[in-house]
Amino acid sequence: MPLLCVPGPAEEYFSALKPETPYSQYEHKFQEIGLERGWGDTAERVLEMIQLLLDLLEAPDPCTLKNFLGRIPMVFNVVMMSPHGSFAQDDVLRYPDTGGQVVYILDQVRGLESEMLHRIKQQGLDITPRILIVTRLLPDAVGTTCNQRLEKVFATEYSHILRVPFRTEKGMVRKWISRFEVSPYLETYTEDVANEIAGELQGKPDLIIGNYSDGNIVASLLAHKLAVTQCTIAHALEKTKYPESDIYWKKFEEKYHFSCQFTADLIAMNHTDFIITSTFQEIAGRTWLGNMSRTAFTLPGLYRVVHGIDVFDPKFNIVSPGADMSIYFSYKEEKRRLKSFHAEIEELLFSDVENKEHLYTWQIYSERLLDLTAVYGFWKHVSNLDRLESRRYLEMFYALKYRKL
Repeated sequence: MPLLCVPGPAEEYFSALKPETPYSQYEHKFQEIGLERGWGDTAERVLEMIQLLLDLLEAPDPCTLKNFLGRIPMVFNVVMMSPHGSFAQDDVLRYPDTGGQVVYILDQVRGLESEMLHRIKQQGLDITPRILIVTRLLPDAVGTTCNQRLEKVFATEYSHILRVPFRTEKGMVRKWISRFEVSPYLETYTEDVANEIAGELQGKPDLIIGNYSDGNIVASLLAHKLAVTQCTIAHALEKTKYPESDIYWKKFEEKYHFSCQFTADLIAMNHTDFIITSTFQEIAGRTWLGNMSRTAFTLPGLYRVVHGIDVFDPKFNIVSPGADMSIYFSYKEEKRRLKSFHAEIEELLFSDVENKEHLYTWQIYSERLLDLTAVYGFWKHVSNLDRLESRRYLEMFYALKYRKL
């Protein structure tokens, strides 16, 4: 049956059904009309999709097309790249090059899987999505799971961490390597990752997401090789973190290898299909000069960039990290509160008695808070004196007595 002849009878049929009618009750009629599973899990959902299609056929416009395509699940297998650091789920934030990016990716995976499952179910499909976080295997890791090839992500059903080792002509690279030293291994690593992904997914992914400079250049190489959509998450680009690092790149080359990182950023940012950043400042810096330095700059003696990264390109999307709704829920939902801890918390906060247990608890929480702020980069360039002053403020805040005014 021609496509133009399908929407009319379908709209007439589904308009007569109750909105909550499940797919199982109209499956056979659906196929008689000439449609297959995937238009919706209820009659109401199917009717909305058909009406959008009718609008597109009769009077197409960008907004309707966006709404129609936005309802069609197109991504079922996702790969996230994050090669550097010690990527695991327990006791790794104390290791070098391992911080907020790990927390960000794990939270992102949980949220992404939940959203994918929800949308697939809404469309009446029975498809199992897969998400792979691809990172580096550290064979000699002690006290973490970084030496395991495959690890399931906590609080997910179909998401795993896939670890692939760095390799040279001499064999597997066993020692830990700083994120500034990984560039020579990434081309071979990309080939190995492509083979591992094909084995795990039994095919190619629908979307590849890169993180940071090394993850983004590997994602670009994979996306080009496999011909799939690429997303870039820059986090904090090194060029905006280190002022004048392009002018004095030779001075820092031995330690930081800025020439490799800047080149990787340029390739990945221009090759990618779309870019996600938490804030505008992550990409552009904090000043007008910082904004312009991404577009045109010079590495003296190496090359000159005349049109690098345009921070005003439409493919940039500012998406702030969300919150886990299972933890940060509305205060009105009293049934979800952990009331068994209320008495202990009230004693800790409001008691006039200060014993060793209270002081020790404060010391632990203050240390954790300082560690978290360092992980998320709040005090990355703050001196020890400033850290001590910040701790005094925290202690003063803790010492306040809450009273009914």
